[in-house]
Amino acid sequence: MTSKERVKITLQHKEADRVPINFAGANMDIDRRLKEHFGLSPDDNDGLLECLHVDFRVIEPPYTGKTIHENVPGRNIDPLWGIRTRWIENESGGYWDYCDFPLRDATLEQAKNWPMPDPDDFDYDSVLEQCRKYKDYFIVFGNPGYGDVINSTGMLRTMEQTLIDLITDDPVGLEIMNRKVTTQSEILRRVLETAGDKIDMLWIGEDLGTQKTPMVSLDVFRRHIIPLHMKNISIAKEYGLPVMIHSCGSSSWAFNDFIEMGIDVVDTLQPEAANMSPEYLKKTFGEKLCFNGCISTAGAMAYGTTDEAAQSVKDVLDVMMPGGGYIMAPTHSIQDNSPTENVVTVFETAYEYGKYGVG
Repeated sequence: MTSKERVKITLQHKEADRVPINFAGANMDIDRRLKEHFGLSPDDNDGLLECLHVDFRVIEPPYTGKTIHENVPGRNIDPLWGIRTRWIENESGGYWDYCDFPLRDATLEQAKNWPMPDPDDFDYDSVLEQCRKYKDYFIVFGNPGYGDVINSTGMLRTMEQTLIDLITDDPVGLEIMNRKVTTQSEILRRVLETAGDKIDMLWIGEDLGTQKTPMVSLDVFRRHIIPLHMKNISIAKEYGLPVMIHSCGSSSWAFNDFIEMGIDVVDTLQPEAANMSPEYLKKTFGEKLCFNGCISTAGAMAYGTTDEAAQSVKDVLDVMMPGGGYIMAPTHSIQDNSPTENVVTVFETAYEYGKYGVG
């Protein structure tokens, strides 16, 4: 089977030749080490996906407009949304951490005028070129943060203020949320108008849980977050696309609503979180939802031996594979504290043990 065929069959809750494999990225140091392990150049991202047997390819239209947000010394500035990060060292490497929060104390007028990209300023023709390049793979538009409400607003406004905005219906926070999602939904529409029949899935995101509890109440979720997500989901459904939503933490409390919203696949599935074990998810939602994830980035892949890393994958596959509907993937971007050999073992185990009739 091609990767495209394999994933499409799996999303029909049928068994393909093997379980599909996805990849949510990796932090800088483990990305470097993986490429060195496979003898790849530092910029050979496609080569790394090939070595890890990944069936998915994510496409996006490059931004071609003028500079929206100027550089700030000592900061990394998101060129489209103005989110600021600073480099933080830790014992296993480092990462870019969110900081400054430029809209923390914004007025409604400032929220309305915060620079955001114009949907006209993207190269949509390049999407067709990317689709031709990856025609045998399962082609995805979006990412774990596309169309999200809580995280991206929190990066500009602080997480605390964002949650207050949602609870109190603060017009400043709601304006920022609505402007961003509306802009992204228009970009999505242009992408699908250009290459809709060549794209296989929309990927959106929203972190809805802590490790133990919901991040927001069901009322807040239904009042504010669902209507915003439906801007993107409705467009995807016009083109007959399945939709995958990313959500970290304990988020199964929202899965029945996901189903009603038209979501087909749930991504991340942190098994350590409450009501997120593979057994619970498969039994409770396996007939109506497909799953992408469940391989913990905070478990054996990071802290175990290679044998333990391999067994953790086999344990998940034994539960999730029967009847299709499961895509093997780490629960998040792979962190720098994961040994190279463990990461390689996870993907090789999924590739070999994940063949139907083998496990």
